[in-house]
Amino acid sequence: MAGKDVTKLSSKFQISVPKSVREKQKWKPGQKFAFVPNGKSVVLVPMPTLDELFGIARGANTDDIRDHDD
Repeated sequence: MAGKDVTKLSSKFQISVPKSVREKQKWKPGQKFAFVPNGKSVVLVPMPTLDELFGIARGANTDDIRDHDD
């Protein structure tokens, strides 16, 4: 990992995301993220907005939907 992509946890438990990472990932101020534990690591996952989720299941095959009583 390049030295410029390293950050430090503040006394208020805040982390600044390096500019090179923000730009590459196209993250924006105010964007929400989920922290997903993965063994001894944590994966930072951007939360999609409702607009981004709209139509995500369009065209899905619903022939084999389980009964709600399952």
